[in-house]
This record gives sequence, structure tokens and C-alpha cells, in this order.
Amino acid sequence: MKLKDIQAAAKRLSGEVLLTPCSYSRTLSRITGAEVYLKFENLQFTASFKERGALNKLLSLTPEQRRQGVIAMSAGNHAQGVAYHARRLGIPAVIVMPIHTPEIKVHHTRSHGAEVILHGETFHEAGVFAKKSARQRHLTLVHPFDDNRIIAGQGTIALEMLAQQPDLEVLVVPVGGGGLLAGMAVAAKAIRPGIELMGVQSDRFPAMAQRLKHQSIECGQYTVAEGIAVKSPGRLTQRILSELVSDILLVGESELEDAILMLLQIEKTAVEGAGAAGLAALIKFKQRFRKKKVGLILSGGNIDLMALASIIQRGLVRNGQVSRMQVETRDLPGVLGRVSAIIGAHGGNILEVHHQRAFSAQPLQIVAIDFILQTRGREHFHEIVEALRAGGAKVLPLPEPVKTGE
Repeated sequence: MKLKDIQAAAKRLSGEVLLTPCSYSRTLSRITGAEVYLKFENLQFTASFKERGALNKLLSLTPEQRRQGVIAMSAGNHAQGVAYHARRLGIPAVIVMPIHTPEIKVHHTRSHGAEVILHGETFHEAGVFAKKSARQRHLTLVHPFDDNRIIAGQGTIALEMLAQQPDLEVLVVPVGGGGLLAGMAVAAKAIRPGIELMGVQSDRFPAMAQRLKHQSIECGQYTVAEGIAVKSPGRLTQRILSELVSDILLVGESELEDAILMLLQIEKTAVEGAGAAGLAALIKFKQRFRKKKVGLILSGGNIDLMALASIIQRGLVRNGQVSRMQVETRDLPGVLGRVSAIIGAHGGNILEVHHQRAFSAQPLQIVAIDFILQTRGREHFHEIVEALRAGGAKVLPLPEPVKTGE
């Protein structure tokens, strides 16, 4: 893989995919201590960078291969890229997706006209089925990462970023199979040999990090970053990364969730777990990036709305903006009103309230009332607790959730 291959891909893709913004984030720079530039690949038509490599591969097919059709295995974003551009080019497409792929990705892939087959619990199982189907149905396999045309297409992002922000010092890139980081590393290192490339993986799926360290691959079952949940990273990509990439950083589930919420709150942009991985790493490893000009790739925005709603709620809990308490008091008429009045007088907003009588171990005359409150933060919450205690109530703050993936 050479720079010329990526430059050739850029010519093929010119006008066919969006030249996405690469913008400075003042707020994220202040929070992290680095100069942070965001590449908004979640603004592509299919909401992911994946269509770059997919289109570059499809444009390389022979007339006979186009007529027979293509097949791809994907957790979602590669699927949409292949399906969308295959329809544009008049190429029949079959997509094999794991059965637990988020519904939004399945729906969008079907909406682009592809035949979707849900098979297997994991990406690996879907891949085995896709390769078998390719042979049986005489279809060309469009691999999501371990293909030079795919890698070259993804590498066009680095060409754009260094044209938009020529003095970037570090690129922080999510890693699953490695196609995005490999392509970007080849391009960036050829243009600016001193630039540093850093990969990011979920600590539940650290397959590429383990392979580069010659360790046995051990992965978990689930992650919010399902787009980079790859247990069998690419061989082509591994060789490139071993030569050009400084390190692969690992981030936990709550760190990924917090990064998703932060991008939504600060940048007003929705990203999926994989798309937030770079920011999660930048926050977790602040000292490694302090005072450096860092480019982050928001690689995709295909996040299920129910998952996003849960992430927002869980994030508010971790940030102390939603808390819960149990108030024990005499079971008398008007008590709930008086307790609620104290909470309201001190600026708390009651989201949920539940009387606990039947399952209480307290004397019959005592009632336990569970509250879920919206507050300005933990300090504000504790002010409300003290006000309730001063009013004669016994208040038991309920335990905060344990962070996952830490």
C-alpha cells in the first residue's frame, strides 16, 4: 500500500462522497488540554466513513463482477456503504449481518436495496457465512477492512485532514479490523513523517492490540462500540499498523458512553460508540496529548435511538444530575406533600416517586419514599438531603451505579 494508491482513490471518490468538515473544538480543547480538531465523518450520507472504502472497491470491479453482484459482512456501517453505492452503480448486493445488529443499521441497509441476511451471534460468524455464500452464489466479497482497495479508500480521510489542518501532530483513530487506521497511517506518514498515529479500541474487544503484542486474542461479548467489536483483525492491516502506529489505547464502556454524551452536549452531534472512541481516549489519557494538535475522527453516527436515550440517562446519573434517595418518615396525611415542598423549595425536580410500604422492614407507622431527582449536580443534591434532614426526615442516599468496563 502506497500513498499513490490512496491519492488514486481520492480521485475516484471526488464528488461521490462528502468532503467532511475538520473543525477546531474550543470546548473540548479546554477540557482535554490539547488542541482538538474533529473530522465529522458521521455527516456522510450513510453516516459513516465506511462508504469511502466500499465505493473505491466497487469502482474497481470488472463488468462481469458487477453483473454477478457482491456480498459483504458487516455490523452495519460497511453494510450501508456497500448497499448504497452498489445501488447507485446498478450492482446487486447481499449483506450478512450478525443477528444482534442495531435495528437502525439493518433498516437503513435494507432501505438502500440490499438483500440482508441476519446470521450468527458475532461478526466472525457472519463473515464465515458470507465467504461460504460468496463461493456458492459466485459473488465478489467486499471485505470490510482486509482489502487494499478498502484500505486506500479509508485513507483518503487523512489526505483531507492534512489538507484542512496541515499542522496536526497526532491522529487518534478507532480500530476494529484496522482498515481505517491502516489507510490513514499510510497516507499521513507519507505526507508528514513526524505525525503520530494512535489507535483506540474498546477494552472488551482489544483484538488488534493483542495481536500487535503477539498475545492470544481474548474478547468479551458486548460493547456499546459494536462498530469496532472485531475479534479477528485483518492481516494486511496488522502489517501496516505494526510499522506505522505508535500505540493502541483501550477505553472502557462508561468512558465511551460519556464521550458520546459529551459530543452530543458540546458539539451537538450524534455519534455511535466507535465514533466516540477517539474522544474517550483523549480524555482518559490526557497527559499523552496535552498541548498537542490532535485530530479525532468521528467515524460514524448510526446509533440506535433507544440506546442513545439510555446513554443520556446513564450519563446524567454518572454526572450527578440525576440522583436517587430514600426518605423514611411517619406515615401520615400530608407528609409526601411536605417532603416534596422541601425538595421543590431547594430547586430539585422530582422525576419519579414511589411509596414503599409492603416490602419495608420498618415499623408499620413508618413509610419509605423513594425519589429520583433531577439536580444541578452532586453538591446541589447534598444540599437537598441536608434540608430534608433539617426538616426531621431520615434520608438515605441510594448507591450510585458502578462504572462498567473500568
